Amino acid sequence: MEVDRRAFLATVGVGALEFMSPEDKAEELEHYMEHMLDDAITARDGTEAVRYMPDGEALALAELQQEPRSPRGTGRLFMPRSHEYAPMSTNPTLVEYFEKRFAPANHVLQSATYALETGQTERTIFACLMHDVVLNMIKVDHGWWGAQLIEPYVDERISWGIRYHAPLRFYPDDTVGYEYPEMYNRIFGEDYVPEPYIARAAKEAQEHPWYMEARLITLNDTYAFDEDKVVSLDPFVDIIGRQFKQPKEGLGFDNSPSSHMWRTIMNPDRPL
Repeated sequence: MEVDRRAFLATVGVGALEFMSPEDKAEELEHYMEHMLDDAITARDGTEAVRYMPDGEALALAELQQEPRSPRGTGRLFMPRSHEYAPMSTNPTLVEYFEKRFAPANHVLQSATYALETGQTERTIFACLMHDVVLNMIKVDHGWWGAQLIEPYVDERISWGIRYHAPLRFYPDDTVGYEYPEMYNRIFGEDYVPEPYIARAAKEAQEHPWYMEARLITLNDTYAFDEDKVVSLDPFVDIIGRQFKQPKEGLGFDNSPSSHMWRTIMNPDRPL
């Protein structure tokens, strides 16, 4: 996907740009690209990306995007809007969250599809499917947030890989064909240096026995912005069933360490 540097920076705003760290800019760029991907696929298919409302009405994302912008570090769940989200069932599943809260999820679906098509393990495919879903809630340090969200329900290697995929984006690895994204040079400049905590996390990951769990996510992440790709959740429903331990009480009601996060995604407008 080609990113126009001026167009991207215009969405950030000159005043805000001056106070953003390089890592903040990188997070903002990824979120911007996901929006571009959704818009491009919507235009390609001649349909409108939607959120489903309690009465079954489908509200176009284009309409939502015309409303005031949410705080920069938060995702679309907290964007001001005139309609409420569709209610979840009493025992919500991960598939239901994809349908009612994460949709259209083009980027993660493309990432998982790419991993599937290139013969990655089922664990890696599932990690790619989940690696950025938390962006709907929060963008800051999304690797850490995303790992915490699913940690109680998955193989530890999956959440570990999601946690460390974010810092590893800035460090190439020729052994698997992962190059430093050229767009980072164009957007941030060739003198861009990640913040110290990002560098430390990347070093920890590179020295860890599970390094490839995170590296393979980055490999299937940066290149998953194809405007012509047609994707669906359907090929991954069975994989979700095998890789995700669905609580019988429903996500958000099983008293796990991340239940509160799932409830926040379920009810982003709840005041208390």
